Amino acid sequence: MNKLFVIMGVSGCGKTTVGKLLASKAGIPFVDADAFHPKENIQKMTNGIALTDIDRKPWLENLNRELQQKSQTTGAVLACSALKETYRTMLSKDIESLQWIYLKGDYELIQKRMQQRVQHFMDVNLLQSQFDTLEEPTYGIHLSINNSPIKIVTQILNKTAQPS
Repeated sequence: MNKLFVIMGVSGCGKTTVGKLLASKAGIPFVDADAFHPKENIQKMTNGIALTDIDRKPWLENLNRELQQKSQTTGAVLACSALKETYRTMLSKDIESLQWIYLKGDYELIQKRMQQRVQHFMDVNLLQSQFDTLEEPTYGIHLSINNSPIKIVTQILNKTAQPS
């Protein structure tokens, strides 16, 4: 069984930055959930239109298949918003062991970060809809985005290296 991590949280919380760093440190592939969105979803988000659960279903099913495959081969770090419990259930279907990492931050900090980033299709005006949709998990590792990405990754590695 290979290690699978899901770095989750609202858009702009640092999932990709932390995920790539964690994948590098752990020596496993990084998977960006955004790369699995159909063109229609990207067009909607680019136009400031929030996705519906119907829009997300095939995307989540594709990601689940990718995670199942990675669990049998190399392991992986997936950066995915996974905002609702139903999404997390779909992502983890038929997967034995998945380590959830929730990157938590406040609206003002994340909005500021989103306004500063370049070349991302997620419209900053959709941030409130992300917070409105978010159902914080009651499990996994919860980490503040007030820390640097390297400190967050160090915390993840320390917490996941401990015997369960």
